[in-house]
Amino acid sequence: MRGTAGLAVLASVAGSLTLSACGFTPLYGEAAVGSSLRRIVVTTQDDRLGYRLREQLEDALAWDRAATPLYRLTTQVEQNRRSLGRRIDDTATRYELTVKATWTLTPASGGAPVTGTETVTTTYAAADQPYAAIAAQQDGEERAASELARLIRLDLMQALSNP
Repeated sequence: MRGTAGLAVLASVAGSLTLSACGFTPLYGEAAVGSSLRRIVVTTQDDRLGYRLREQLEDALAWDRAATPLYRLTTQVEQNRRSLGRRIDDTATRYELTVKATWTLTPASGGAPVTGTETVTTTYAAADQPYAAIAAQQDGEERAASELARLIRLDLMQALSNP
């Protein structure tokens, strides 16, 4: 039993030495990209979906309010709601919410901005009760904003890692 445990420790040490010698660095291990993400100030349009996207982006980027911003991220969001499925009384049973976000990352020190576009589609059930219908729509918007923030964060990581 002791020999097996010692062999496992030896194999793990040898594996980590081999991995470190090959130049492998984890995606989230690079301090330069992570610290740059924390110093991006986000501005969005002044409506409910814009507010939700700004909240999600600030969380996804781990925005450091105490640090001086290095970049300004501006987003413009468009949404389109389409009914799916029909009941016998011609009311919708589900809705499809498509949200398109166009973003621009501008360095605070000047320089060429980086732009991109992401599109997300979510669906939600149509409820008969008015409050439930509003809650379902807002939940769909929240899920769309969360997914957009994740995709925009990935775009920003790629843009900042390739200057």
